[in-house]
Amino acid sequence: MTKNAIVSSNNILIPAKPDYLSTLGIDYLIKSVKTLVKEYNEFSKVGDNPEVQPIDPKVLGVVFIMIDIRGGDTISALRPFISQTEKLGLPVFEQKLRENKTMYADAPQYGVPVVLNDYSNSTHKDVARELEVFAEQFIAKSGLPKK
Repeated sequence: MTKNAIVSSNNILIPAKPDYLSTLGIDYLIKSVKTLVKEYNEFSKVGDNPEVQPIDPKVLGVVFIMIDIRGGDTISALRPFISQTEKLGLPVFEQKLRENKTMYADAPQYGVPVVLNDYSNSTHKDVARELEVFAEQFIAKSGLPKK
């Protein structure tokens, strides 16, 4: 399924936790995607089938998720993993998405996206705003039309 999704996509978004194993896996994932694209494009040339077009999905970047925020900033224990990812030369979205088990856990049972729920708590409003800002950044990077 993952390979089919990559082959049919123009853009790739990499969500990652800022921890050792997750950030280690980003480099492996990029190498795997490049191999998949190369092999697919080589296969697309076989048989001269005009319906099989070469692919070139663009990695839009890494968005860090499940961030622990204290005093309005990412906690210091997570920052080295974010820096390590930036050193790979991959674009990293400026907006990071904090962890909020209550808010994200409740969303599926009500069938309403998190950003559309009306929360009175300021933390919930901050989480919803982070998602909105991330969506704006994603749209800008992807070249999708703004609505």
